[in-house]
Amino acid sequence: MSKDKLFLFDTTLRDGAQTQGVDFSLDDKVKIAQSLDDLGLDYIEGGWPGANPLDTKFFNHPLKLKQSCFTAFGMTKKTGRSVENDPGISALMNSKASAICLVGKSWDFHVDVALGITNEENIENIKESAKYFVKNKKEFMFDAEHFFDGYKNNKEYALSCVKSAYDQGARWIVLCDTNGGTLPNEVGKIVQEVSKHIPGKNLGIHAHNDTENAVANSLIAIESGVRQIQGTINGLGERCGNANLISVIPTLMFKEKYSKNFEIKIDKKKAKLLTETSRLLDELLNRKPNRHLPYVGASAFSHKGGLHVSAVQKDPKTYEHIDPILVGNQRNIVVSDQAGRSNILSRLKTIGIEIDKDDSKIKSLLNEVKDREFIGYSYDGADASFELLARRVIGEIPKYLTISQYDVSVKKNKKGEIISYAKAHILVDGEEVVCEGEGNGPVHALDNAIRKNVDKVKKYSKFLKDLKLVDYKVRILNTGTEATTRVSIESTDSKGKHWFTIGVSTNIIDASFKALIDSLDYKLFKDKAPANN
Repeated sequence: MSKDKLFLFDTTLRDGAQTQGVDFSLDDKVKIAQSLDDLGLDYIEGGWPGANPLDTKFFNHPLKLKQSCFTAFGMTKKTGRSVENDPGISALMNSKASAICLVGKSWDFHVDVALGITNEENIENIKESAKYFVKNKKEFMFDAEHFFDGYKNNKEYALSCVKSAYDQGARWIVLCDTNGGTLPNEVGKIVQEVSKHIPGKNLGIHAHNDTENAVANSLIAIESGVRQIQGTINGLGERCGNANLISVIPTLMFKEKYSKNFEIKIDKKKAKLLTETSRLLDELLNRKPNRHLPYVGASAFSHKGGLHVSAVQKDPKTYEHIDPILVGNQRNIVVSDQAGRSNILSRLKTIGIEIDKDDSKIKSLLNEVKDREFIGYSYDGADASFELLARRVIGEIPKYLTISQYDVSVKKNKKGEIISYAKAHILVDGEEVVCEGEGNGPVHALDNAIRKNVDKVKKYSKFLKDLKLVDYKVRILNTGTEATTRVSIESTDSKGKHWFTIGVSTNIIDASFKALIDSLDYKLFKDKAPANN
C-alpha cells in the first residue's frame, strides 16, 4: 500500500516570535533555521520581510538550506491599490524566499471589524494576491485566518474565501484555528466538509493551543484529509502557543495508526535530533526547558515508584509508550523517599557504578536517602547531589574543597545599595587559604569568594574557572521561627553540561552553602581533579 505524503511546516521564527517574552536575534534565527533544516522540515517560515528590520535583514541573509523550503509570510494586498503597487507584496516578491504564505481573513465578522471593507473587496484582495504570486512562479499558500470560526458563522463566505485562492492556483489552503477554541470533533467534521470543495492534498492545518487541543486538532485534521501540518518547536506562539511539532512528529513516526498510512520526510535516524532541537530553542531563549514536555522533556521517561521501576527493568513497555532513544531522550530512574532497591540499583547503573545487588551498602544508601528526605532533601531533581551521596556511601569519591569556616554579611551603603560580603577559609593540602568576595546577595558573594579566587587555590583553578550558576531556587518547607529551607542550584560549564545540587538547613545561608559546595565537588569529580590531601 502506498502511503500519503504529509508536509511539515514550521513557523517558530514567525508565529513563535509572537510569544510574550521572546525576542530572536538574527543569530538565533539562523541557528534555529539550520537545526530545522538538519531535522528535515519541509517548510521553514522565516518571518515577515518588510514588517520589521530584523525579518527583512534575515531574508537578505545568505542562508543555505539543504532540505527545507524557505518561506516568507505576509498579508494579502490592501484595498484601493493594485497588487503590483502594494509595498507589502513587493517586499515578499523581492525576498529570497522560495515560497510565500499570505494571511487573509475568512471570517466575515473580522472583515467588517478588523479591515473595515466589504466581503467582496476582501475576496478580490485574496484572488488578486494569489494570482500575482502564482504568475510569478512562487509556491503560494493562503493562510485562511479564523477559518473555523468563520465557517461556523458563515459557511458559504468562508468557503468562498479559500476557493478564491485555490482557483487561482494556490498550492496550499491552510485552515487556521486562530483563536484556538475549536474542538477536535468540530475540526474533523469541518475539514471533511471542506475537502469536498478543495482536495485534501491541497489543505493544511494551523492550530492554536488555547484549549490544549492544538496537537489533537492537527492529528484529527490529518485523518480528515489535510496533508500539511503547521506548528512550532515546543509549541511556541502567542497566548497559549501553537501545535507542538516536537509532539506531532514522533506521533506520526512511531504510532502505527499514522506510520502505517502516512509518510514524512524526516527519517527515523533524524528523529533522534528532536530532543536536541527542543533544548536548543530553550537555550537560545535563555529559558529553563519544560521537564514535562511529551517525548523530549527530562521527566518524559522518569520513573519514581519502586514498583514502576521494577517493572520497567523487566520490560520498559510496562510504563513507556516508546523507547526514549528514538527521539534522543533517555530513561531516568528517580531516587526519592518512595524509592526501593530497584530504583537505587538502576540509578547507580546509570551513573556508572557497578555493585552487587546484595551488597549491604545498597541498604545503607537507601536508608540514607530516606532519612535525608525526611528532613527535607529531595533527590527527585538533584541528580548531582545524589551521585555524590552515593559515591560517598560506597566510598568511591575523594575529598576536594574543605571549607573550615566562612562568614557572610549584608550591609547597605550610603548610596542605598545592598552589598553582600563573604569570606571563606579553604583548606588545600593542609594549607589554609582565605578567599573574599562581594555579590548581589549572600550566596552570590559566597560563590564569588570561592570561585573568583580560584587562582589562590591553584590545584583547582583550571577546573572551576568555567563553572557558572544558572539558577537558584529557595523553598521554605515549614513555617515558624525554625523553618527548614531547601535550596536547589543549577550549574553549567563551557562543555554545555548541566547539573543540579541541593542543600537543606534551618539557615538559608547554610542550605545555600551545602548546595554550592556539592556543585563545586561535582564539577571537580567529573573533570577528574586531584584529591585534597
